[in-house]
Amino acid sequence: MNSSRPYLVRALYEWIVDNDCTPHLLVNAEFPGVQVPPGFASDGQIVLNASPSAVRHLHMDNQAVSFEGRFGGVAHSLHIPAAAILAIYARENGQGMVFDMEPPVAGSPEEPGPDDDGPSDDEPPRPSGRPSLKVVK
Repeated sequence: MNSSRPYLVRALYEWIVDNDCTPHLLVNAEFPGVQVPPGFASDGQIVLNASPSAVRHLHMDNQAVSFEGRFGGVAHSLHIPAAAILAIYARENGQGMVFDMEPPVAGSPEEPGPDDDGPSDDEPPRPSGRPSLKVVK
C-alpha cells in the first residue's frame, strides 16, 4: 500500500492555507534526495515556510514536494522527498501533524541504527526549543 504521508501533507497544506495561516514543513535535511540550501539546516533538520506568498512553482505529488524559495535573498530550487517530511504545521498556532519515520525503500541507502546513548524506544525524543505540535483529527 502507498504511504499516506503525501496525501496528508497536501490536505493539511490546503487546510492551513484556507484558514489564512502559514504552512511550515519540518524536513529531515539529511534524507537521501533532499535538496535544500546548504548552511540553513540545524541538527539535520530545516523548517521551510511553504506559504503561497513565500514560494514559487509549488508542486506536490506522491513522490516529493518541490518549489523555489529565497534564502538570504538568493533564489533556490528545493526538492523534498515525501518521506523526508517530518511535520507540517501552521506557524501561527502549531496546528498540524507530525509523521513517524518511514522504513527505507528497497534500493535506498541503509538508515543508521540507534546510538547507545540515544533515547529509548519507549520515549520519543523531545528536543527543547521546538514548536509544540498537535495532531489534527
